[in-house]
Amino acid sequence: MCDMHSSSFDIRQLEAFAAVMSAGSVTGAARLLGRSQPAVSRLIQDLEAELGYALLHRSSGRIQPTARGLRFHAEVERHLASLIHIRERAEAIGRDEPSTLTVAATPSLAAGILPQALAALPADLIPRHLHVQSLAAENVVQAVIARSADLGISSLPLEHPGLEIHWIAEAPCVVAIRADDPLASEDVVRLSDIAAHRVITLANPYRLRHRVDEALERVGVAPERIIDVNASLTAMSLVRAGLGVAIVEPATVCGVPLEGVVMRRLDQQISFLFGAISAAALPLTPTVSAVIDAARVQSLMMPGCRLLEVNGSDALADSVYGKPPFQRER
Repeated sequence: MCDMHSSSFDIRQLEAFAAVMSAGSVTGAARLLGRSQPAVSRLIQDLEAELGYALLHRSSGRIQPTARGLRFHAEVERHLASLIHIRERAEAIGRDEPSTLTVAATPSLAAGILPQALAALPADLIPRHLHVQSLAAENVVQAVIARSADLGISSLPLEHPGLEIHWIAEAPCVVAIRADDPLASEDVVRLSDIAAHRVITLANPYRLRHRVDEALERVGVAPERIIDVNASLTAMSLVRAGLGVAIVEPATVCGVPLEGVVMRRLDQQISFLFGAISAAALPLTPTVSAVIDAARVQSLMMPGCRLLEVNGSDALADSVYGKPPFQRER
């Protein structure tokens, strides 16, 4: 195996591998990069020799990534993105402009709150290059901690010593109903009334799904038909297709309304908790501070949304997950 510490990777090798993974073939990668197919093949082979293991399976003219290749690709993507950001930031410094900004947000907040918050920024604070990443909450945390994102807007709770939480908001979940459903005529829908419907809800059992299941259990509802999704917009699209009713957070419903789908309040409180996070002890640029404030203001426009104490992390966790067993027994 070659000593990988003896020299740095050739950026052309990494670009060739990323292009092959994106295009699915060496021929496609060569077209993307404007190079010959033999040149791309040689770059990949040299990279594999440098690493000491295969990145691609080659069989009958077809290629597939190896297990190690898949893992290495994730690192390469991060590295190449960082290089792009460094170049953009260097150019911004040279022009005395605001630095590039990368915001990581969960899908519902990326669609329902972030666009309006960014649109509210003063023109002189909007950088020439703006990156928005829609990620799962756990990946938002990792992006902020790794500083590949300047700011995160995420569902809560998130407990990590490397994070600073700037504000916490709580908004009641709603039910999304097809407009021609009889339930749509109600201003407030009783949770017990959805028992006869197929229920569409988010799949992650450690976040909103946990609170939805608890609320259903409180009113004695055990839906026989359930559709799990990983994004509220998907849930709303399924509602519009007539596949059920969806219990979702209000950010997507308010920010990205769908024709033919109406939002109604629930008679049971199911809290959606979210906030703005950044890396701890990292000075905030004026642009990042402005986005944090604008996202907070935009959040409060959702029906029933309110701000919570940032320092009450223990109480926040208790409200989401319930008190620890030893406390419940007292």
